[in-house]
Amino acid sequence: MTKFLGYQCSLCDKKYAPDEATYTCPDCGGNLNVLLDYKAINEKYQPEDITSRSTNSLWRYLPLLPVSNPGGEETPLYAAGWTPTFALPTLAEKLGLDNLWLKDESSNPTASFKDRASAILVARAKEIDAEVIVTASTGNAGAALAGMSAAVGQKSVIFAPKTAPVAKIAQLLIFGAKVMLVDGTYDDAVELAVKAADEFGWYCRNTGYNPFTTEGKKTAAFEIWEWSLKALADNDKPLSVFVSVGDGNIISGIHKGFKDLLALGWMKKMPRIFGIQAEGSAAIANAYNAKTEEITAISATTSADSISVDMPSDGVRAVRAATETGGAYITVTDEQIIASIAELGKVGIFAEPAGATAYAGLTVASQTHAVKQGDPILVVNTGSGLKDVNAALKAVSEAPLITPTLEAVKANL
Repeated sequence: MTKFLGYQCSLCDKKYAPDEATYTCPDCGGNLNVLLDYKAINEKYQPEDITSRSTNSLWRYLPLLPVSNPGGEETPLYAAGWTPTFALPTLAEKLGLDNLWLKDESSNPTASFKDRASAILVARAKEIDAEVIVTASTGNAGAALAGMSAAVGQKSVIFAPKTAPVAKIAQLLIFGAKVMLVDGTYDDAVELAVKAADEFGWYCRNTGYNPFTTEGKKTAAFEIWEWSLKALADNDKPLSVFVSVGDGNIISGIHKGFKDLLALGWMKKMPRIFGIQAEGSAAIANAYNAKTEEITAISATTSADSISVDMPSDGVRAVRAATETGGAYITVTDEQIIASIAELGKVGIFAEPAGATAYAGLTVASQTHAVKQGDPILVVNTGSGLKDVNAALKAVSEAPLITPTLEAVKANL
């Protein structure tokens, strides 16, 4: 494919042809960026050629992706992406803001942002004739891989820490993946997935480790760009995007998507990107605050399991997503995360803890004036609250048990 030129290391800048690397930089181990032929894309396409396409999924952006059409047009694989963006005027007023929207990734086929990366990985696996795809996951990435794989008959193996929420493990099993619960941390599962891929010749989807995960996640940036062409047509201020961060691959993917659009000359200005981490899992925020790209491992503890990571696999690029866009990193407590689940629920959004983390960060940013009243702001909810019902129940009061009488109803009004 002429539009896929190869890779470039995010640390040492060394370039590789498509067949010279698969995962990380063979020289220094850094994360690889996929290189696209922007000139060739521009010669064949203009923005209106993309925005006028009838495909309402991430596959409408196929000309900007390093994979070919995987087929499966009538399967859930072709339903990933193209998630809705909702206006939140009630919450905007409460925070002293004028323009607030939320992009809700819970409408993806397996109810999380991770379907984007898994859809692209399944397409790539088909191109290279991979029999099995393996990944480590606390639940969402695994569910996404299992679901996207099941849609087209691809075999998948998932390693998940034994502490992963039951609802997420149920998804893995229902989709028919080979699931193994690891008696250890998420980071232990990550290491095991890499070893298993090497041992058995499986294709490894691990977040950040595989450069195509970023290419899937960047499709959210394309959708934000297309939405903004209409929603922000008369607003000259840069959009501020709030994203929860664990491994760092979602925020780096969104950053990559915006950079692609700028390189093509299709977007006027780079949005500001804010990364939000739980205080108990803040390795990337720690590096940002220390003004360094050196990521130091921590012992992560947070109820937001999807962003609980000891050593982020995509930390350097995640730091750059904030530093290179005029954004920032903000940390929030688990109590603030749980409270944000309830706040979003009041406007009809049911977010899992990781998704609510982004809104919790916006709450802090509005109080510290990191964002101003007139700034256009977009919060990304990365997954459905049904992924972790136990966490959701902590955000609300228990429903009363009553007798079937009107008197009991009146007593509880």
